[in-house]
Amino acid sequence: MSWKVTVRHGSKVGREKFDSLDAAIDDARRRVEEIGREGGLPAISAFREHPPDQRVEARIEISGPGFFRSREGGIDVMGDGHAIAYTGAIRKETIEADTLEEAFGRLQETLG
Repeated sequence: MSWKVTVRHGSKVGREKFDSLDAAIDDARRRVEEIGREGGLPAISAFREHPPDQRVEARIEISGPGFFRSREGGIDVMGDGHAIAYTGAIRKETIEADTLEEAFGRLQETLG
């Protein structure tokens, strides 16, 4: 039984497995910090203006052990550097948090 972290960053997709939720959360936290240091995304104009805060730069997904209906959630790193935590895979529900640390704490509570 293991936790899986999937990182979708640009056209790259990477997956790693971890023995515990704590280790998966630590890896996700490290990945968010790495992506945040890259500088973000510019605004684009395609039919309408898309500012950096509306563009997802990377998605870090955490899925729990089990084959069917495992617990899932993650963090979206937006183009302006802020991060949004969520639970669910198909029907994502935003986790309200004032800080990134609070978001990771609530994500860990929800998945654990």
